[in-house]
Amino acid sequence: MTLTIGQAAPDFDVLNQHGEKVSLTSFKGEKNVVLLFYPFSFSGICTGELCALRDDLSAFANENVQLLVISCDPMYAQRAYADQEKYSFPVLTDFWPHGAVSKAYGVFDEARGCAVRGTFIIDKAGILRWQVVNGLGDARNLEDYKAAIATL
Repeated sequence: MTLTIGQAAPDFDVLNQHGEKVSLTSFKGEKNVVLLFYPFSFSGICTGELCALRDDLSAFANENVQLLVISCDPMYAQRAYADQEKYSFPVLTDFWPHGAVSKAYGVFDEARGCAVRGTFIIDKAGILRWQVVNGLGDARNLEDYKAAIATL
C-alpha cells in the first residue's frame, strides 16, 4: 500500500516496550506524530539512528510532537533494546499480527519479514503531512525530519 500526503494516516493499536497499548488516535488533537519504522533492534544502523534521536530528543518529542519508533521485533526484545540504549521514547512492537502496521504504511519487506526505514509525519488531525522511505541499508537524515516538523 502506498500512502498519499494529505490522506488520513492508518490508525494502529500496538504495545510499547512496557506492554502498554499505544494508538495513533490517542495523540489526535494533542500532538503531531513522527512515526519511524526501523528494521531490527540491536542492529548497527538502527541503533545509530535511534541513538541520534535520543541525543536530540527535544526536536522530536516535546509539547507539540510525539516520537514513536516501531519494528517487527517482539515486545521483550524492544524492552531490552530500549533499556540498553536508554530510550525514553515509546519503542513499539509490530510483532503480531506480524508486520500489520508496517504493511498498512507500505514499508513491510515480505522477503525479510521486517519493516524498511520509513518515516511518516502525521499532524494533530491524523493527516499524513510528510513521508520518506529508505532501503534497509540507507540511514536517514534527521535534519530532513526537523525541517518537515517545522512546517506543521
